Amino acid sequence: MSNHVHLLLTPDASGALSRLMHTFARNYADLFNGRHGRTGTLWEGRYKASLVDSGGYFLACSRYIELNPVRAWMVPQPGDWPWSSHAAHVGERADPLLTPHAEYLALGTDPAARASAYRALFADVLPEELVTEIRCHLQQQKALGSDRFRAWVEARTGRFVAVRPIGRPSKPSNCP
Repeated sequence: MSNHVHLLLTPDASGALSRLMHTFARNYADLFNGRHGRTGTLWEGRYKASLVDSGGYFLACSRYIELNPVRAWMVPQPGDWPWSSHAAHVGERADPLLTPHAEYLALGTDPAARASAYRALFADVLPEELVTEIRCHLQQQKALGSDRFRAWVEARTGRFVAVRPIGRPSKPSNCP
């Protein structure tokens, strides 16, 4: 996007995401600042992260991310955005930076079947309730998934993982 980036990652070790984001932010800031003759940070704040249940939520988040430039009226189709993984997921181009997730691999027995099944996911509109749910969970950095998944995360981390209404308790919220 023009002012932010969405990444859907499955780290292979505890703390790997934090290390990746730290290294990326430091290296990109150095490169950008050197190129433009400036100093300082480039980001408004720390990145936001939300733990996502693999179940149907991984593919829902993938669709949410790949449809983001379409919702923002930047391109007519998700594959038209040059930095999107959509073209790779539907078999239009290879992307060496992508490692297929198990949920994507489960869509078909071969690459053509997976690409076709993934393309079919985009025939239906992503429900606005799901878009709102994803946004709220990301904004508050809460676990996104089934009740069972959230209970598991809460038990493992000892942290409250449900989305809370935004603002003071008396104000209405758009979050479920």
